[in-house]
Amino acid sequence: MSNSYGSTYYSEAYNNKEHQQNLKYKKKYKKIKELIKNTVIENAALCDQVAQMQENLVVVKEERLMLLKRLCQLQGEIDPATLLAKSQGTSSSPVPTSDAFTPKKNVKKRNSVETPDTKNKPKRCNKTMRKVVQLIPLDIHGRPIFPISLGDLTVYSLGDVVADRIAYHTEDLIYPVGYCSTRVYASLKDARMKSLYTCKILDGGIKPRFEIVSDTELDQPLVGSSPDECHSRLLTAISPSLNSISPKGADFFGISHPTIQNLIQSSPGTRKLSIYKPQKFEISKNSTDRDTSPITEEETDPGLGFAALHRHYALSSTYAIKQEPANRELLNFQELLS
Repeated sequence: MSNSYGSTYYSEAYNNKEHQQNLKYKKKYKKIKELIKNTVIENAALCDQVAQMQENLVVVKEERLMLLKRLCQLQGEIDPATLLAKSQGTSSSPVPTSDAFTPKKNVKKRNSVETPDTKNKPKRCNKTMRKVVQLIPLDIHGRPIFPISLGDLTVYSLGDVVADRIAYHTEDLIYPVGYCSTRVYASLKDARMKSLYTCKILDGGIKPRFEIVSDTELDQPLVGSSPDECHSRLLTAISPSLNSISPKGADFFGISHPTIQNLIQSSPGTRKLSIYKPQKFEISKNSTDRDTSPITEEETDPGLGFAALHRHYALSSTYAIKQEPANRELLNFQELLS
């Protein structure tokens, strides 16, 4: 009996000890489980916070780019790539702005010793050489919103700069492939009527291909290897008497317009151009600062503006009455206008 009682006592004590250990481990398991659960929740919250911060960083970067683009347009002379490199702390070019400013200070010191007339001479030259850029709407990324309307000229695409072929740019102009614009001018069928012409610059291999297509003659594009050649063919197609007008193809296409030229110059790939010399632009501060804009040329140049064309030949017709003999081609064109 005593042996059975002792065995049962030890067995119960062993079972009780094992039960207490199980309870102890169970409590530890619950604590570890709670810690893991809290860690997972905290990790998820941190992930959400990191994602939110990344979104905020993207928005801030876009706003920063927009402000930099606007600053580049306001200052005009500063290259956007150089300004971006300076803002990031990596200067891509060896401080061009400081070198550009120090000679001006030296010139001012030298001119201060000389006569005061020499101070005004370079200023007058700068005023005549300046190119005024008009303000255009931009998106949140600082890119222009198309179409860009500039009087009779409307630009729908700037195209892509071709840097590996020398014929696609000159010292003053860039011919981007894919450039597309429209302009209102005299119709091919009737010079008294207006017509909408689409101007394109296409990839022609070694040389670019320039096209002018009328909305009334879509299947008969006027093609040339240069903008002047294309514009000259347009004037001849409208009337042979317009051969006396000097062609201005770059102005007709719009690639020489300061606003468009500034946007093309800011496109990627322009730094690789071997011949092109970067132009300097100034932002238009008021509506009267348009003395060098091609929009005024549309109002005075008969080769660019419809109203200027009719006004030019109306004045020349009164002059032809007083002078003898009159040009037959001019009279034929006046009959078309009458």
